[in-house]
Amino acid sequence: MGKHHAHLVWDWNGTLLDDIDTVIGATNAAFAELGMAPITLARYRELYCVPVPLFYERLMGRLPTGDEWLVMDEAFHRHYWSRAEACALAEGAAELLAARRAAGRTQSLLSLAPHEHLVPIVRRHGITEHFVRVDGRTGASTEGKAEHMVRHLRELGRVVDVERVVVIGDAADDARAAAHVGAKAVLYTGGSHSRASLEAVGVPVVDTLTHAVEVAEELAG
Repeated sequence: MGKHHAHLVWDWNGTLLDDIDTVIGATNAAFAELGMAPITLARYRELYCVPVPLFYERLMGRLPTGDEWLVMDEAFHRHYWSRAEACALAEGAAELLAARRAAGRTQSLLSLAPHEHLVPIVRRHGITEHFVRVDGRTGASTEGKAEHMVRHLRELGRVVDVERVVVIGDAADDARAAAHVGAKAVLYTGGSHSRASLEAVGVPVVDTLTHAVEVAEELAG
């Protein structure tokens, strides 16, 4: 039997984009506006989850009200996007993407970052051409990535077979989204979650994107 190469669905924040320090800075700037205590990286990785209101529940001991959530979400995004242009790609990311494209392998990008912000920043990093599709979040939804993954694969259509789709991300929600559509997942420790919380998900966990791609190909083959 011939090998079936993986179609990779990459996550953006905390995976291809090395932005975890910027996320912490924006989170704490937003917290300061809201009268909340600052959070450390270790504590953030311990508590962070999607949907994000549940993360605030873990911090506050209760779910934020609808009005509170709107204020929190606006404050975080205002501080994050004012800093985001300074973020670099994760080590080796550009080279990995280029090599896969040169080898005729397919890959796409799906993020919960707002689509209108995602597309320009991906373009600025010079990697848009490596993806057959780039999708960010549209609307103000607080849901996780699962239904976005459904739409992403639907738009890809015949480009990919779900049996060879492997999602590479930094969050438990990436693995849930993969499972929701019958795909596989590899989780990367460079972003929002601690290794322990990722390992609890039950999918492969890796420390580098190079290793993530290697494991993805093994899963697809």
